[in-house]
Amino acid sequence: MMDRRGFCNLAGGLLAYPIATYAQPASKIYRIGWLREGASPIAHNFWSAMHELGWVEGKNVTVEPRYARTADELPALAKELVRLNVDLILTDGTRAARAAKGATETIPIVFALASDPVQQQLVATLARPGANLTGFTFGYYEDKQLQILKEAVPGISRVTFPVRELSSGVMHAASVLGVRVRAIPVNGPDDLAAFFASVRSTADSVVFPNLAWTGPHEKRIAGEAIKVRVPLIGTWRNYAVFGALLSYGPNPYSYWSRLAAQVDKIFKGAKVSDLPVEQPTTFDTVVNLKTAKELGLTIPQSVLARANEVIQ
Repeated sequence: MMDRRGFCNLAGGLLAYPIATYAQPASKIYRIGWLREGASPIAHNFWSAMHELGWVEGKNVTVEPRYARTADELPALAKELVRLNVDLILTDGTRAARAAKGATETIPIVFALASDPVQQQLVATLARPGANLTGFTFGYYEDKQLQILKEAVPGISRVTFPVRELSSGVMHAASVLGVRVRAIPVNGPDDLAAFFASVRSTADSVVFPNLAWTGPHEKRIAGEAIKVRVPLIGTWRNYAVFGALLSYGPNPYSYWSRLAAQVDKIFKGAKVSDLPVEQPTTFDTVVNLKTAKELGLTIPQSVLARANEVIQ
């Protein structure tokens, strides 16, 4: 993975379309259906980017939010958005994207998800997704997170992941690094207490990957790790800000501008099937030295030197 800032556009990028294609209707008010697990509104960064493109919430675009308490509620909420005949469905998370796809073959769907959308059979290819879905995929990089955690805390030997199954990449990295790894499924915030209770007695560190439901709970997750006194590496910067020892992942805000660009093009006439799915090309490492001190850890200078941000 490249450690440089910025995001790439696959297959020539999203800007390779004739300007004439995007003749925005003067009077139409477009409606976006927003579908995800957990009650979290569309990010301010999305609206900032939309505003730059000429879209103002409440003026020429509105939102119909639908929040699922559990993944089981997503299909019904997706069908509800289809009945409302929204102009586009914006989804957060693989399960939300899958629910939207199951509800409509005609309404454009723009997704943000962690998993491989080709493997999940959401799109045909990243370059030319086909059908009515496109968006942004973060991908999985728990193996890299495990590597960084081991470099920062060389003494760890038992690492727990809140997932159903460990990837082949994680298993290979664990073998190379000489650590034991364990998966404990965490389906949502209700499982966190039991997860960290198990961590307290069976593990000395945690890798917390990008999961769709975690957004509103990052502070709690970081706090739980401190309570059981284990170093934790999360995906988003907020984990480290809230007290986790480390975070490693894409910039948590930059992708919203790319989603806004896709929505803009669709509203102006672009075919969803022609808009490539985008991926991150840069990843930031954040180290929280306050937490390191609280846990009695000394972070190697080599890790600090490569960090994009160090919280004192």
